[in-house]
Amino acid sequence: MVDGRTSTAIYVGRFQPFHLGHLYAVRHALKEVRRLIIVIGSSQRSYEPRHPFTLGERMEMIRLATEEAHIPPSRFIMVPVPDVEIHPTWVSLVEYSCPSFDMAFTNEPLTTRLLKEAGYRVVAVPLQERNDLSGTSIRERMSRGMPWEHLVPRSVASYIKKVHGPERIREIASLTKNP
Repeated sequence: MVDGRTSTAIYVGRFQPFHLGHLYAVRHALKEVRRLIIVIGSSQRSYEPRHPFTLGERMEMIRLATEEAHIPPSRFIMVPVPDVEIHPTWVSLVEYSCPSFDMAFTNEPLTTRLLKEAGYRVVAVPLQERNDLSGTSIRERMSRGMPWEHLVPRSVASYIKKVHGPERIREIASLTKNP
């Protein structure tokens, strides 16, 4: 529960796409902190196999999902952070880009290492159905024409269809295989 000591945390992800596991993590984090900074990593990347969605599309997915889940907008903000080629400088970029924070929620090993070395408390989020609730798995399902909608919030599924996400992913995959 929110204890006054930990007021703000970051939750780092690429959100390609924002799925039910991400929504669980946001809810989980908000039980521990007053405010959450959702750090959208690899913010400069899009139209690539691992990064098919644009920054704006990912922000809209998060907005729609949190609205659908009745999470008040006053409880979180979204901050885009681009990749840097020198990993130790990444934490400095996050600190520069974000309001002050006390801790971080992440399961990504490199992110965990970098934040711990910078002196931050890092908390792992319990993973939910990890085999299915991963961006990689969902993108693969889209690419193969398999059902994927049940793995993202309804509003996100509608939005992804509106921006022709599955078609984009299939096109990107075919371009990658046949340059």
